Amino acid sequence: MTLPIIERRRIEAELLREVYETLVARHGRDEARAVIAESVRRSAIAQAGQFAAAQPGGTSLQSFVDIQKHWTAEDALEIEVVHRDETHFDFNVVRCRYAEMYRQMGLGEIGPLLSCNRDGAFCDGYDPKLKLTRSQTIMEGASHCDFRYRYEAED
Repeated sequence: MTLPIIERRRIEAELLREVYETLVARHGRDEARAVIAESVRRSAIAQAGQFAAAQPGGTSLQSFVDIQKHWTAEDALEIEVVHRDETHFDFNVVRCRYAEMYRQMGLGEIGPLLSCNRDGAFCDGYDPKLKLTRSQTIMEGASHCDFRYRYEAED
């Protein structure tokens, strides 16, 4: 059985907490944040590539929609779909257990780096035609996260 993503993120965060604190002590908060952000971004791109490679018919907006179940498993995210068509998948996250988990772990300060930072980078690794626009997140104090995905047609 595959480990739910929310559990994987908890395990990763336990280690990254120590890395972050070490980096802060040696190089300061700004550099520590930059290193964590870049490391998580690179990890998200690599993981997205693995998801993309596993798609039997290649990637598409529908294949992306289909894999969302991995992030919502175990009620990790409660979402409300706002709009869905051939080129758009728009939804709001109205409850984020990832944000709750990071706050409980004392990692609220870097929660956006550990979680939200992944979302756009995941698109880059999954399919360059997949684009994300988001103006707010629960992790950073908003009432909801506004995910707006679009799948750009080929030229």
